[in-house]
Amino acid sequence: MKNKKENKSDVSPNISAVKEYLLELQNSICSGLEKIDQHKFKEDKWSYESGGGGQSRVLVDGAVIEKGGVNFSHVKGEALPPSATAQRSELAGKSFEALGVSLVIHPLNPYAPTSHANVRLFVAGADTQAPVWWFGGGFDLTPYYGFDEDAVHWHSSARQACEGFGEGAYEKYKSWCDDYFYLKHRDEQRGIGGLFFDDLNTPDFSTAFSFMRSVGDHYLSAYLPILERRHATPWTDAERQWQLYRRGRYVEFNLVFDRGTLFGLQSGGRTESILMSLPPLVRWEYGHSPEPGSAEQKLMDHYLVPRDWCAF
Repeated sequence: MKNKKENKSDVSPNISAVKEYLLELQNSICSGLEKIDQHKFKEDKWSYESGGGGQSRVLVDGAVIEKGGVNFSHVKGEALPPSATAQRSELAGKSFEALGVSLVIHPLNPYAPTSHANVRLFVAGADTQAPVWWFGGGFDLTPYYGFDEDAVHWHSSARQACEGFGEGAYEKYKSWCDDYFYLKHRDEQRGIGGLFFDDLNTPDFSTAFSFMRSVGDHYLSAYLPILERRHATPWTDAERQWQLYRRGRYVEFNLVFDRGTLFGLQSGGRTESILMSLPPLVRWEYGHSPEPGSAEQKLMDHYLVPRDWCAF
């Protein structure tokens, strides 16, 4: 699939169909995670000042999940914020609708990786005869202790999500993910990547929507087997401290670079839901570096390096 800056004007986005899917996706993801954790997400419904709203579902201090959130939102505004028009100056000042599901899961066990996913639809000028729409999203994995088995499974699932959507789709969106989830000021990858796409509006609405659904539908099958394997692994306080230290990188990325965070804050979104992605506990340490030859050093040298995991 190729990305363009403009979509075909003869096809209007089916916002109601996308919303129906997203609500179903939120339900299915919460149900899948609740089966492992044995605790329920708590729902918090909210309204957006200029139109729409959402429902945030959060699980805190569970048996497996230390903090996790699965949020649905459908908001409307009179003008797109700067983060949404940085690459599309012609859309500045246009009204918008934005709807999506965004989630972040922070397990308690240091051996269980953090996961993030989101799928979304933006429509600029939704109240005009020629709205401009595009899909975006993806999923990525942030381990604190790496396992080849987990990395291969995660990326194999990502490749399956791209099957049937054009030759080289997985390679394209994997590379985009590696480039996007990169902390420039640290010269580090945030995790082992996955998929990332944005500005997708070709070849037509139906195909683009199908791809977005495929990404959303593959999240659970990518993450649950890894969470099931790792959540009961014995761990020490030293390993917990390493997890909290590495969570600091997650916070740095979300507050400095993440487009979704910037859009939410710039558009006057609900702060509690926007910052739901941040872990409950985190630590920073000046000049910290792992012991040579340690599992922590292997994370840095072997896992936080873009590579073709499907070839392992």
